[in-house]
Amino acid sequence: MTPTQSSEPSPRRRPTTRPALVVGTLLALVSAWLLLVTTPGARDKEHAFTTAAACPATGDAHKGDCLRTVNAVIDRTEKETGRKTSSYWLYVTEPDGSSTRTRIDGSPRQEPGARPGASVEVTYWRDQIRYVDFPTARRYTNADPRGDYRIPLTFGLGLGLYGAMFLAGAAAMAWGTRRSPKAYPWQVGLTFTGGLLLTALGAAAPWPTDSIGEALQLTALGGLVILAGCALAVPFLRRRGRRDDTIALKPYVLTGQECVPGVIMGEVPYAGTAGFLAAAPGSLATTPDPTGAFHRKETPRTLTPLRLRPPYSADPAGRPDFDGRAVVLECEDGGVPVLIVTRKKDMPKVLASLPPLPPPPATDPTR
Repeated sequence: MTPTQSSEPSPRRRPTTRPALVVGTLLALVSAWLLLVTTPGARDKEHAFTTAAACPATGDAHKGDCLRTVNAVIDRTEKETGRKTSSYWLYVTEPDGSSTRTRIDGSPRQEPGARPGASVEVTYWRDQIRYVDFPTARRYTNADPRGDYRIPLTFGLGLGLYGAMFLAGAAAMAWGTRRSPKAYPWQVGLTFTGGLLLTALGAAAPWPTDSIGEALQLTALGGLVILAGCALAVPFLRRRGRRDDTIALKPYVLTGQECVPGVIMGEVPYAGTAGFLAAAPGSLATTPDPTGAFHRKETPRTLTPLRLRPPYSADPAGRPDFDGRAVVLECEDGGVPVLIVTRKKDMPKVLASLPPLPPPPATDPTR
């Protein structure tokens, strides 16, 4: 029952790498658009606003990129609802009688207060109110373009590194399955762990920094630290991967029947993907009933457990994964290989219903 290693990757592994390659490529394309088009556009808009001069007193002040400031009187305020952060609409009337509104974060009662009838100065840029000067302070509106580059930069770095994780994970899976029968070799786990850390770093980098360059530098420096940590973990994981992969679990004492998710696979009459295993002292059965009362298929006394191990890429098609928590009990029944698959936390109950496992070998001859 112990699988032999092959120099070729399992045929069942190739289809599982294709979705990772597709997802990684799509995320990389979206990231490239955000980083090369959207983010520079937002940065250029911010630069144009911060360097804009006041509009001349004469001429058409509505045109161009100048800052047009007009006096206005507050008509009323209206609290904005449906948002996690508090904000309010400020309605003002300008000297020519025109009325307009703009949204400001916070509360109208916060200092400086927005009291009806008070005089303020509103400053337009590209036909939108960008900030309001109250008698004691300036408040920027939701149309303030400063820092708008951070959102596309966050998504660009985050999605780009997340996509790179999928591409690297697919490569690690193809590489790892050539050297290990495990469905999830250590190379894949290390790649995804490092990738998630890099993704979190890239998504967070734009916020404590003041420019795109600083965000990229922080991502690069943090990335070197993460990659160094992964490199230091490689020798330990490699030595660990060479050991026998037999799993040892604490014994469990059954006092009655307990049903757990699981299946029995093999060329035996009691095999099936019914969905549940009914474990009791000296008895194990498959059943579609979570109570274990109906449509039971009892296992015979000739079913002999051999070894408990992690899932292999060469396991039969249809082996459940249980969200990465599956373990496999290798058995035989009259020379016929049988696999019992359930969650790791439930396997002790299954083991308690079967004859004891033989002692594990001192070394694994397949490694």
